[in-house]
Amino acid sequence: MTVSIRDLRPNDPSDAEAVVRVRRAALPFMITTTEGVAFELSAAHPARHYRLLVAENGAGRVIGTAQFGIAHDSPEPGQSYVNAYVDPAHRGLGAGSRLLRAAEEHLAAHAAVDTYAWVLDEPAHRLFAERRGYRPSRTAHFLHLDLGAAALPPVPETLPPGIEVRPASAFAADPRPVFEADAETTSDEPGDLRIELDDYEDWLAHIWNSPSLDKELTTVVLVDGQVASFTAAQTDGATRYASAMTGTRRAFRGRGLAKLAKIVSLHRARATGYTHAFTGNDAGNEPMLAINKRFGYEICATETRFTKKLEAV
Repeated sequence: MTVSIRDLRPNDPSDAEAVVRVRRAALPFMITTTEGVAFELSAAHPARHYRLLVAENGAGRVIGTAQFGIAHDSPEPGQSYVNAYVDPAHRGLGAGSRLLRAAEEHLAAHAAVDTYAWVLDEPAHRLFAERRGYRPSRTAHFLHLDLGAAALPPVPETLPPGIEVRPASAFAADPRPVFEADAETTSDEPGDLRIELDDYEDWLAHIWNSPSLDKELTTVVLVDGQVASFTAAQTDGATRYASAMTGTRRAFRGRGLAKLAKIVSLHRARATGYTHAFTGNDAGNEPMLAINKRFGYEICATETRFTKKLEAV
């Protein structure tokens, strides 16, 4: 059956719905919504050269999708990323290969030297990547928590002097303190692709204003009035909640502040009606893995980060 590739039509709601359907079928541990898909395109920094493609079968049904772009916020030039997903019911038709080829051509045309892709740690997925010249570089886990039934640690009735917990919505008038905490903790994240959040306006545009970021459930811990730790929450507006990023600024580490932020956020999420919680951890991030396992999270899938050198166009 013939497979065709095209760009997502940003003003066609059915296109965004199809992307969500494919992503949920291929990677059910990821929070994705139609609003979020449209936002990805509209909020992308021009230097990212971001594109979102869909693959259609001969009947016009979207069976695959890929998003890719230049890692413009990396201090190392020439870095890029691509993530492609194919509906499991339509694998073997060549959709993944065509999406990946189109992505690599686009990235190379914009001076990308290296590209990175997350691949489910399953034999067929790994073989697909390796046959196309990709090599594994690091591993991360998806974790799931049955939020409706979990025996969560209780929220402390009293907090030590100087410690305060607020939702991110309390910073609506001035989110810069949250940005500064995110920038510092992101720079310390383990990984093979360094990211520097040094553009406040871009952070506002594609992180703070994302429709997937739930500012009521995103939880911030302050110490003597300073933002010390936070956990960012993404939701699908229905049943799924995800911890997108949890971090503590260097001067405040070792005091259990990240754990406090997560406890408060998870309790608020359950009270709001969310029943499934997801998070992700680098396989080598033992401290955060330990915290999440104490909450009751269990590893539900593993991904491997693959990398490839691109040929210049």
